Amino acid sequence: MIALIDYGSGNLRSVQKALLKVGADVRLVRRPEEMADARAMVLPGVGAFDDCVNALRKQELLEAAKEFIASGRPFLGICVGYQALFDGSEEFNSSAAGLGLFGGKVIRFSNQTGVKIPQIGWNQIEITQPDCPIYRGIPSGSYVYFVHSFFPHLIDESVIATRTTYGETFASSVWRDNVFATQFHPEKSQGVGLTLLKNFVGLK
Repeated sequence: MIALIDYGSGNLRSVQKALLKVGADVRLVRRPEEMADARAMVLPGVGAFDDCVNALRKQELLEAAKEFIASGRPFLGICVGYQALFDGSEEFNSSAAGLGLFGGKVIRFSNQTGVKIPQIGWNQIEITQPDCPIYRGIPSGSYVYFVHSFFPHLIDESVIATRTTYGETFASSVWRDNVFATQFHPEKSQGVGLTLLKNFVGLK
């Protein structure tokens, strides 16, 4: 069973449908005890960093997610669920602390001529870790779907799995051990996204 974290917002239904489409057994999880028997976890996200982190903390899911990750079971963060893995964010003068699994802070795209913020739509990923298991069968240069104004600025660049350029180049996904996270939305990325999710579901 894959635990899909429900903290009261996020793109839950689309992620749930996509996971079901690739053959996953999915359970919406709102309390820590509901994830005890899960073999993998997905943290989706849409909206503000503070809203996500504070909702997770209120439902006692923040520490539960850390413990789940520490158990070695596969974890996938999506969009704000990716950003929540970092130390913090500058979004709206954010004061909430993230999970701190990766060093760095979430920053806003710089204002550049010809670049619209937020980035909404299709863009390419350059795969920098070809052995990353969730990118099996996905060519570098593939297009995926983004909706965001912020992205993490990493301290340790060795965890970057893909890069994307939108005015500036940023880490569009990361991978370390059992933790995977994407700034883009696999559930909205058609065939490429479904392949990624299928690869994640197949992890042991």
